Amino acid sequence: MMTKHTPTEIFEIRLKGHLDRRWASWFEGMTITLAEEGETLLTGPVADQAALYGLLKKVRDLGLPLRSLRSLPSDCMTR
Repeated sequence: MMTKHTPTEIFEIRLKGHLDRRWASWFEGMTITLAEEGETLLTGPVADQAALYGLLKKVRDLGLPLRSLRSLPSDCMTR
């Protein structure tokens, strides 16, 4: 039986406040970038909607306000 392969999407999750880099392992596969504006960017591949909801649940559990969520072009991680 063949399974249908869904391409992984790249997402950027922007949070209000700085997230300590010690959380990097909790957000496995995501790059943590601390922006000068006092925001944190989580950027990386997300396999599917269930994985995206799992990431958003972790963000909620940290208590950092969600500023934005956006899908990025797939080639942005190779630049």
